[in-house]
Amino acid sequence: MFYGLNNVIKKILPKKLFYRSLIIVATPIILLQIIITVVFFDSLWIKANKGMTRSLVGEIQTLYDVYTNPDMGQRQTIINLYNKNFDFVVSFEDNKKFPRKIGERWYSPMDRSLRRELKSAFNYQYWFDTTTYKRLVDLKINHKDGYIQIFFPKHKIAPSSARIFALWITLPGFLLIMIAIVFLKNQTRPIVNLARAAEKFGKGEFVKEFRPSGALEIRQAAYEFDKMRKRITVHLNQRSEMLSGISHDLRTPLTRLKLQLAFLNQKDLEKKMGEDIEEMERMLNEYLEFSRHQKSEETEIVNINSVIKDLIKKYENKSIHTHFDEDIEINIRTNSIKRCLSNLIDNSLAYGKKVEILTKKTLNSIKIIIDDNGPGIPENELQNVMKPFYRIDKSRGQNKSGVGLGLSIANDIIRAHGGTIVLNKSPLNGLRVKISLPL
Repeated sequence: MFYGLNNVIKKILPKKLFYRSLIIVATPIILLQIIITVVFFDSLWIKANKGMTRSLVGEIQTLYDVYTNPDMGQRQTIINLYNKNFDFVVSFEDNKKFPRKIGERWYSPMDRSLRRELKSAFNYQYWFDTTTYKRLVDLKINHKDGYIQIFFPKHKIAPSSARIFALWITLPGFLLIMIAIVFLKNQTRPIVNLARAAEKFGKGEFVKEFRPSGALEIRQAAYEFDKMRKRITVHLNQRSEMLSGISHDLRTPLTRLKLQLAFLNQKDLEKKMGEDIEEMERMLNEYLEFSRHQKSEETEIVNINSVIKDLIKKYENKSIHTHFDEDIEINIRTNSIKRCLSNLIDNSLAYGKKVEILTKKTLNSIKIIIDDNGPGIPENELQNVMKPFYRIDKSRGQNKSGVGLGLSIANDIIRAHGGTIVLNKSPLNGLRVKISLPL
């Protein structure tokens, strides 16, 4: 039971820290205002309203008793005094039909209190209206063949302190909540900045100088993140420089071997050794590309469909079919993504005769799907082919022009953008490569 209730509360509560903090601050203020309002309304306003209404009905009952007195001279004198001293306007409407429909508002405390006191004094021989006039109440009391009509001010039965109280209870609370919003914004901004910087770094985007701010704990977390970011960046740069240096150093002896082979008289031996040296050169080139693709490249917002269209122009191959969704813009390192897609398209064309490229946009990501009708990859090898220099001894391993780095580089580039790349069986009975990049 409690587990289910906990899940319901989690679904109702906002997800962001700012709004959760605002609820923590604002809820006690609002509850306190509601409690104070209920206590004031019940113990002060209603009691004051009841006392004022009872006093007014007593005055009206006295006036009614005067009307029933046969002494006409005394009656007029008292009526004049009421009109002068009590702000009453009293008149007797003779031979007029007494209204039966009572127009009071059942939800109004003022109407309920007046109706209760008049009922005890005049039974149901009364009628009143509190809505027609803004500041007056129209009261009619049945008498003989007509009725006594009395106009009196509303402030005689409705305390004016209610509006002042409502103003004083609302404005300070609203002011306190606004101040809390300003302070909470300042407290959550450093956390939001830290999260954005971590997200950008996780996607492989260049993070400019990050300045920690906010409370001590948030600053400490930000400092640690900045240190970690710098250490990872240094490590990646060192790896790239080391691989580039090794590959560059290996080119020199290979060049010397090529020159020495040119002077050999044994052509068969020269041809075989030349093929081995060319394969080693291809391996070094791929190795260099593998180390260079993480080089610090600025990200830019581009249309991914335009990038793919520009890329497939160089193939001039009618067997490549495209199905593009609406114009999709994304923040990426364009050259790296081109390198990734180029590797995947090259693989598809090398092993298949038909290639289909599809793009579509979802709520939080962009999908790029590349299908071919080649022999495909066995299911138990789908994860292994992502490893550097891994080559399977199947139909897809027959191509001697590669060294097993194409898919590894593509996977590394997509992961550096915070995305994923998944291999499975294509509807064309070949290989399907499904790329997901976050927006």
